[in-house]
Amino acid sequence: MDYFTYYILFSFILIIITYGLTTGRRNSRLPPGPFPFPIIGNLLHISDKPHHSLATLAKRYGPLMSLKLGSRTTIVVSSPDLAKEFFQKHDQSFSGRPSPHITKVANHEDHSIVWLPAGDQWRRLRRICKEYLFSVQRLDASECLRQEKIKELVEHIKSCGTSEKTVNIGGVAFTTILNIFTNFIFSMDLAEYDSMSSQEFKKDVWAVLEVVGKPNLAELFPFLQPFDPQGIMRHGNVYIKKILAVFDRIIDQRMQTRSSSSSLVSTNNDVLDSLLNLNEKDEFEFNRNDIRHLFFALFVAGIDTTATTLEWAMTELIHNPEKLKIARSEIIKVMKDKTNIIQESNISQLPYLQAVIKETLRLHPAAPFLIPHQSIQDVEIQGFLVPKDAQILCNVWAMGRDPKVWPNPETFMPERFLEVKIDYRGQDFELIPFGAGRRICPGLNIAHRMLHTMLASLIHKFDWKLEGNMKPEDLNMEDKFGLTVQRKIPLKLIPLTCP
Repeated sequence: MDYFTYYILFSFILIIITYGLTTGRRNSRLPPGPFPFPIIGNLLHISDKPHHSLATLAKRYGPLMSLKLGSRTTIVVSSPDLAKEFFQKHDQSFSGRPSPHITKVANHEDHSIVWLPAGDQWRRLRRICKEYLFSVQRLDASECLRQEKIKELVEHIKSCGTSEKTVNIGGVAFTTILNIFTNFIFSMDLAEYDSMSSQEFKKDVWAVLEVVGKPNLAELFPFLQPFDPQGIMRHGNVYIKKILAVFDRIIDQRMQTRSSSSSLVSTNNDVLDSLLNLNEKDEFEFNRNDIRHLFFALFVAGIDTTATTLEWAMTELIHNPEKLKIARSEIIKVMKDKTNIIQESNISQLPYLQAVIKETLRLHPAAPFLIPHQSIQDVEIQGFLVPKDAQILCNVWAMGRDPKVWPNPETFMPERFLEVKIDYRGQDFELIPFGAGRRICPGLNIAHRMLHTMLASLIHKFDWKLEGNMKPEDLNMEDKFGLTVQRKIPLKLIPLTCP
């Protein structure tokens, strides 16, 4: 072995020793966690289902755990008490966002309500969302629109039942919610049932969620960013720009209509018109890029998560026929006339249905880690240091299956929510699938309305059976991980009886 080879080997060993020593000193006050390997840290401790593997690690190291993922310090929170301390007591200190490398595509990170730091621009976008999209007044005024789209869903399923055709529950839910959003915002349908357009848009949205949720070596080791070794930026660039192009086309058409009209305000008077009026008042405060990236965040974060939750709710009810029977009996008792569509005002009269949604969100939160937070300063939590710029993962999937919090946590048991007053609006930290604190999901209220009315309609209007005479107890309950957690095998059912 020549001197040069000895020199390289000696240098490598010295780097590893130095790394180990400095890591030990730097981590002396960090929460406990598995010992990191040199360079790669704890990457080998993470499986392709990180919500599962981190829940397993938390059983050994505790609900406050630290990991080294490449060059990034990550703090994992896995209990309601700690979540409350992080996102209520120290909400401001953990209000940052560790923007994924993929958000650099089309400068999304500079305009995104999801990834912007909690500063003036982010507060302005939150205010716009609250005022122009998700206020109680806006949602009440648009209820007829949502009812019309649910009627179309029912008619589509009825036609499938007549022809004995299988229904992809997640697929039809996605199309329905997509058209609810596009009619609310653009006064138009963007998809049809069984059309390639809706399936293509869903594929593009899921592809974005998958690349954002996938561990990216270029983020963990920033020197790799120019090389994009996993092709994440390359693939993400394609899908993100395809989705933005859809919004650009719609905005261009609307602006052309407005410019050819004698009035500045078109007769649609929808969300897009309201935002364009706002843009014309002060382009510096709210420009076109803000509009298109706001739509991108709302559609990607809002549609798939709601459709996925609805699919899991139907899965659990089919898997537990006795629970489905109870839910249907309650709805029939309230509705009386089976020809009626569930009204949003009926939700408060359906406590078991509400419990079904809560139990689904406990077992199958759409975003198992929420959107990651980032500490904006050093904070001491229970005697441990959470350093500035650390990534904070709140494992709500693990919290929902913690036997210290929930009796029989693996069992689908909506009745538990009839006995305790726990809700998912950010105050009860046992159940925070929409997050908590200043970063709570702004679309919580519309998701609440859509989930209950759509699920109630599917239960109320139809009986269901699995493909191939499969028994409910044999239904595959596996999930697959992205930024959201979907079913590994899509739920396909045959509608048996129609009114």
